[in-house]
Amino acid sequence: LAENGPRLLVVAEQAKIFSHRGGNVTLPCKFYHEHTSTAGSGTHKIRVKWTKLTSDYLKEVDVFVAMGHHRKSYGNYQGRVFLRESSENDASLIITNIILEDYGRYKCEVIEGLEDDTAVVALNLEGVVFPYSPRLGRYNLNFHEAQRACLDQDSVIASFDQLYNAWRSGLDWCNAGWLSDGSVQYPITKPREPCGGKNTVPGVRNYGFWDKDKSRYDVFCFTSNFNGRFYYLIHPTKLTYDEAVQACLKDGAQIAKVGQIFAAWKLLGYDRCDAGWLADGSVRYPISRPRKRCSPSEAAVRFVGFPDKKHKLYGVYCFRAYN
Repeated sequence: LAENGPRLLVVAEQAKIFSHRGGNVTLPCKFYHEHTSTAGSGTHKIRVKWTKLTSDYLKEVDVFVAMGHHRKSYGNYQGRVFLRESSENDASLIITNIILEDYGRYKCEVIEGLEDDTAVVALNLEGVVFPYSPRLGRYNLNFHEAQRACLDQDSVIASFDQLYNAWRSGLDWCNAGWLSDGSVQYPITKPREPCGGKNTVPGVRNYGFWDKDKSRYDVFCFTSNFNGRFYYLIHPTKLTYDEAVQACLKDGAQIAKVGQIFAAWKLLGYDRCDAGWLADGSVRYPISRPRKRCSPSEAAVRFVGFPDKKHKLYGVYCFRAYN
């Protein structure tokens, strides 16, 4: 039947789509019949199914399905995904209010009777990858704790593609960290003896896949822009950690998270030479314009450490979300 009838073809006009957290995006997908100019044969109802591909290629996450007047979305996509349907053969998916977890590869499948075909579209998000370790020090997170640590800092655990792009942009970090596929890797742009050897080539070093419950490493997190204002609170005195938390609350804000300081630095060019408390109890400051006494050699979010919360005094970075 397929040989004698019109063969169904599914096409994505773009293989990669770029967006950002909080935005709206359309993942393109159209279907045709090879031997006709019409969208469908009229014999069978068209079924459109969108799924998200995972790092385990045997698994897919249901996103949206449509057949006739029936529409259904799944999980955290509920209420945020729709078909564009600008024409009879348009199966493009609109995703609204994008969240960090939306990053990844999506499959558009169109089924008509015995015929079906698919196309894959990648959704990339503008953002920044940053290494993270807790107050306990390096190599203290199993995979599940690493996921929670990123979420606590307004981010998600980074994918290999995100880490690779960050390495291409100059990220150099000698501590190995978890990635979303369960692998442990780290990016090196300046080979040196403690980091794989000084005679090795630059690259993303791969430790392989480890036990998600028992193995412990750092983590690479990914965050994007935010709907709010990140700022250093002007205050007459330096503050303990608890005083810093209360000072932000009094100013109608929350003490900022690590992901928010990295997003402000990388995506907004935020630059401040004052060390300040963050929500996880660390003290950092963002430098976009390297200068004497303020990260003279490179633009970076400088890490001071995890000082004594009760006795050490610093400024504070706050974050006020927009309604």
